[in-house]
Amino acid sequence: MAVNLEEYFRTVFEEHLQTVPMPEEDLRTGTTRILDKRREIKYMDDVLRNQKEEFEAKKKSLEQRRDELRKKEEKLKDSLLNFNKYLKDNDAKQARGLKKAEAEKALVREREKEVQQLQRHIAALLTKKEKMQKRVSQNRIYWSFLDSVLKSSKKFEDIGKLIGRFETLVCMREQLLKRQSTVESEREREAVQLRRYVSERSSALLHYNNTLSQLQTELDTILSQALRWESTWNHIQATAAKETLLLGQIKIVTLNLYHMTGRVTSGAEGFNVDDTLDQLDRIQLYIQKRADIVRDLGSDKGSIKASDHA
Repeated sequence: MAVNLEEYFRTVFEEHLQTVPMPEEDLRTGTTRILDKRREIKYMDDVLRNQKEEFEAKKKSLEQRRDELRKKEEKLKDSLLNFNKYLKDNDAKQARGLKKAEAEKALVREREKEVQQLQRHIAALLTKKEKMQKRVSQNRIYWSFLDSVLKSSKKFEDIGKLIGRFETLVCMREQLLKRQSTVESEREREAVQLRRYVSERSSALLHYNNTLSQLQTELDTILSQALRWESTWNHIQATAAKETLLLGQIKIVTLNLYHMTGRVTSGAEGFNVDDTLDQLDRIQLYIQKRADIVRDLGSDKGSIKASDHA
């Protein structure tokens, strides 16, 4: 605040210095100038003092005004807080009142619904009462009949026992009917099972018959093939007998040829009689040797004849 006052006074002083008329220097002396300056300074001091006093007064007035405004503001805040609290309390009371009114309305509606339900229930009970009264009036004849039966019969002491006996008989009848129904159901189930079993056995028998027919067909085919193979085997045996006979004849001829070559079949130089292949080899060797001898003799005769002619 002191800095602001100093700036303020300096500014005012400079403004007054600028506004004070300055006399011409050539018309005044030095003393006059000094006196003028002192008067100016005194004047300026007075002006500054007056302005300072005015400023202080304004400052105090402003501070008082500010304090008053602050107090009024606090009062206004308190008033606003109290008013807000009053409004909140009023809203809460109003909300509670509305809620209570709604609850009372809901309770009234619920009571009205209960009254309507009770009225409907009473109406239903009255209707049922009328129906029961009609049934009582209609069934009164049966009561009279039971009373007459009770009087004419000595087995029952009162109508309650007669009705109890009747209910027992009805219960037994229902049990017998249930038993009969159960037996019928079991019989139907067993009949269904029997039909299913017969159907399954028939299907199995048909399957077995088909299988037997297939097996019989296969057996006939196998027997036919067996006969064909038996005929083939007989033919093979007959052919083998012929070939065996031919082989025996070949062996005999070979053995005779072997003997004709001068070979023996016993002793140290003997040969196995059954080894026909070796015999044929030896016969072939014998024939080759004889052919070589004949060829040599023919060549010798030719050379002799040539020498005779010469």
